[in-house]
Amino acid sequence: MLLALPLAGQGTGSRFDPIRASSELDSAFVNRLLDSLPLRARVAQLIMPWIPGSYAAFDDSTFTVMQGWVDSLGVGGLIISAGTPLDVAFKLNRLQRRSAVPLLVAADLESGAGFRLAGATPFPPNMGVAAAGSEQDAYEVGRITALEGRAVGIHIAFAPVADINSNPDNPVINTRSFGSDAYQVGRLVRAAVRGLEDHGMLATAKHFPGHGDTSIDSHLSLPVISAGWGRVDSVELVPFRAAVEAGATFVMSAHIVVPVLSSIRGRPATLDPAVLHGVLRDSLGFRGLIVTDALDMAGIVNTYGPGEAAVLAFQAGADLLLQPAEPRGAIAALTDAVESGRISFERLDQSVRRLLLLKRRLGLFDRRTVSLDSVAAIVGSQRFLSSARDLAQRSITLVSDTRGAVDSLRARPGPLALITYGEENAGTVGATLQRQLRYAGYDPALFRLWPATGAAGLDSARMFLRQYRYVLFAVSVKVTPGKGTIALPDPIARLIGVTTRWHRVVLLSLGSPYLMAQIPERPAYLLAWGSNPLLEWAAARALTGQAPITGQLPVPLPDFPIGTGLLRGVPNH
Repeated sequence: MLLALPLAGQGTGSRFDPIRASSELDSAFVNRLLDSLPLRARVAQLIMPWIPGSYAAFDDSTFTVMQGWVDSLGVGGLIISAGTPLDVAFKLNRLQRRSAVPLLVAADLESGAGFRLAGATPFPPNMGVAAAGSEQDAYEVGRITALEGRAVGIHIAFAPVADINSNPDNPVINTRSFGSDAYQVGRLVRAAVRGLEDHGMLATAKHFPGHGDTSIDSHLSLPVISAGWGRVDSVELVPFRAAVEAGATFVMSAHIVVPVLSSIRGRPATLDPAVLHGVLRDSLGFRGLIVTDALDMAGIVNTYGPGEAAVLAFQAGADLLLQPAEPRGAIAALTDAVESGRISFERLDQSVRRLLLLKRRLGLFDRRTVSLDSVAAIVGSQRFLSSARDLAQRSITLVSDTRGAVDSLRARPGPLALITYGEENAGTVGATLQRQLRYAGYDPALFRLWPATGAAGLDSARMFLRQYRYVLFAVSVKVTPGKGTIALPDPIARLIGVTTRWHRVVLLSLGSPYLMAQIPERPAYLLAWGSNPLLEWAAARALTGQAPITGQLPVPLPDFPIGTGLLRGVPNH
């Protein structure tokens, strides 16, 4: 059972101060604990390394390493990655029991717990939520994410993404954002924060001060946003103000350079006190906790080194240091910085006290493990899946259908060519789509394209296509950290364009909405926002006329402004 937590926000728009909001009893408890911790143990509370969520035996070498981080280094928290709900819960229970101080556990749950937990409820990415158009949808995603995440022992969601995707070439945000309109993104961020915080999960607005207007992946190098203060204040900062007002407990810093905000030339926001203190704390009035983005990303570690990056981030104002390249080295560097006077004991204790008070407020000193028996009663339950199906269906967006290909497919079943393309999941893209088309009486003949498909493969595809009047291209192009680009390969874009000249073509994007810019021939364009089975199921229902199409663009495309969306199957339209 989840605790009834007096967490930040509670839908009231309050600004959370984890120190002043605590009771005298909590403060006294934490002060006694803090006084008992030696310097190195206090520093370790700031460190949150990454661990896999997959199954591992207790004597497995990977488990031995993570266990050492907990019981030898005494880290303050962990970031759990992908795994099954039971594997994650079991692993976290084991590590919580071995930790001298309860652990804070975080996870990237940007589009629900299903983003990391196999079998948890999957949702569209944020841009798909925005296409459905309702603040209640964002709240509901937050609510279900909180309930499922807490059931397996996760306390912090590194969500929602508060970046405004104003640059179509952005290789690292894209559909992770709610859109490109500052006001609309702000209202959905506010709803998502409240959905999480009202149901026991600590929300993290990211990536401050805004990673949306970049064309460089910060996993590879440091992006620079050269906008002036007026633009940053009226666009990038708008969703973060909304998150602060909604009561987000955490804000995550970005590894980006914003010269108009910076006090040190070329210094990324994560390491710049002018950004974290001057803007986030002083200007926006944030009183929660600041967490860094991953400190092992090339944009930071290649320039500053793992130990110095941790020291500079803490000096800049961070309370929690995420995923340092070397946890032991980061603890040693921070300890040396305190002993040498670069960091004051008062500054150290301020952040450690914040973290310990948060653990106290979460009830972790009374109960830090979860019931394995209750996991299957909550995670992936039918009531949650029903909400996700409804949202997925309403997110499907028809941008254009100039030659009536979608209308023709919706009118009657028949044979068609289904050409799929994916990157990391190329072998599974379109599997659910093909199955659902068959169930609806269509006859989809499958041909797969891969990132490695060469001239011979494309020639075979062209020969295959000659047999069909209707062609459905289902392509999955999505954010891949460290890749640095997000686009269709030019040969595949050309194949779609040439096919459009001679066939009735529907291009179904199971990812980035910006692919149309690569295809001047303009096939019918349908957006499903992601390539999980739920979204493919929803796309198939839209294509076969089993469900209405009602989504609207939350970003502009060439010749199609925000709000574009052709309605199909809606009464009175």
